[in-house]
Amino acid sequence: MVHLTSVASDATAKRGSVVEGMENIKIDEPAEDEVTASVYGSRFASQELPQHEMPEHEMPKEVAYRMIRDDLTLDGNPKLNLASFVTTYMEEEVERLMAEALPKNFIDYEEYPQTAEIQNRCVSMIARMFNAPTHSDNEGAMGTSTVGSSEAIMLGVLSMKRRWQNKRKAEGKDYSKPNIVMNSAVQVCWEKAARYFEVEERYSYCTEDRYVIDPEEAVSLVDENTIGICAIIGTTYTGEYEDVKAINDLLIKKNIDCSIHVDAASGGFVAPFVVPELPWDFRLEKVVSINVSGHKYGLVYPGVGWVVWRSPEYLPKELVFNINYLGADQASFTLNFSKGASQVIGQYYQMIRLGKRGYRSIMMNLTRTADYLAANLEQLGFIIMSKGKGQGLPLVAFRLNPEHGHHYDEFAVAHQLRERGWVVPAYTMAPHSENLKLMRVVVREDFSRSRCDLLVKDIKLALGTLNKMDKQAIEDHKEHLKKNTASHKSKNSHPYYKKEKHSLQGKHGKVCLKTP
Repeated sequence: MVHLTSVASDATAKRGSVVEGMENIKIDEPAEDEVTASVYGSRFASQELPQHEMPEHEMPKEVAYRMIRDDLTLDGNPKLNLASFVTTYMEEEVERLMAEALPKNFIDYEEYPQTAEIQNRCVSMIARMFNAPTHSDNEGAMGTSTVGSSEAIMLGVLSMKRRWQNKRKAEGKDYSKPNIVMNSAVQVCWEKAARYFEVEERYSYCTEDRYVIDPEEAVSLVDENTIGICAIIGTTYTGEYEDVKAINDLLIKKNIDCSIHVDAASGGFVAPFVVPELPWDFRLEKVVSINVSGHKYGLVYPGVGWVVWRSPEYLPKELVFNINYLGADQASFTLNFSKGASQVIGQYYQMIRLGKRGYRSIMMNLTRTADYLAANLEQLGFIIMSKGKGQGLPLVAFRLNPEHGHHYDEFAVAHQLRERGWVVPAYTMAPHSENLKLMRVVVREDFSRSRCDLLVKDIKLALGTLNKMDKQAIEDHKEHLKKNTASHKSKNSHPYYKKEKHSLQGKHGKVCLKTP
């Protein structure tokens, strides 16, 4: 998800100085012809990096590299960012492969036919991993790569809406009021898809003791205008798997013609290897499409996603464009056109390099590490809100025990951990259960047992520090961080778009935790 940036006014762009009044102080600049072998001895080191206007003249490549690299040192360490599902480790061999593919435009099938073939192989492998029907070439599954699960979900919603419209038109009925049923804990891209494609959102809200969709309630929300139900394999907040089979069975029992799209952005590469017996995919007849993020537990750097449909029946023909691009005929269903080929190649490498056994070993290790972390946190007095033993994603969602009477909250703990370099998010639960505060650690491939022990030590240290501080000092510290930490500032957001009331965040203060 990319944020919307406000373009600075001329007055703001000219202001330049960090400290007010400094712009009036004249400092001698090096002469134009001064030459040095050192980056920091050059005139560029004594100048502000361009921010609003492209400079008139060139900059030596070594200087440009070093200046930008220095600027980026203020970013956090990705390996300590335990808020994100996104892959932060790949082997050197695949990194070389991906770097070599950087100049390739994936859409140019004529020039890069083998890259297109590699995508086809990936789609086939993923579809089979999701138990897609493969008995017939004419009725078999199909799919495509995307830039992430957000695009994949957009395509899934668009296909469900168009199929519903076609059915309503054929029956001579009104097709102007489509709706979609989903959990209030969905990722924000579902809200975007509904808003962009003019589909009414119907929510099964979480409660303070249930953080997933209620199958009975979800099916009760379905009417003749429902294009489908979204079920999540690995919710953002607690990592739980929603009961797709229960929804499927209720629809069949009540003879309701309604499709299910499974959002397996996070769990699509986990569940098949950790709980292969769990029926959530194309083994269920009402499941017509599934999306998954390759850049999460697919173990590829961002951004790549995948979407698979059960059969052509669920992807209306009029949405697919047959085009001739640079001499090659190709069928296309995408919201993007040009994109890099590196991530698709990276996905293929991971699948043939690791194989099913390799993925299973990694996902089982992550599950064990998550269970180990949960046990440690429970010993420290936290309440564990996520499912263990492989019954959810390899993450740990936890909160302070209210019975212990702490004079600080989860946000204070998160701030303390941030001072040690860890990014462990604190947040409130989804709408209708937003009184609950919790924290979450995502266990990724490079989060080893050893690193887990370091985190536990720092959490213990954070609790000890907070216990010694009085309540006012903690509140003052939190307020100071909010005002002075770059991550809390939204200086690039245009004021026109603030305080909107159409999203779940605008209505209920819902927190967005991941980017498909």
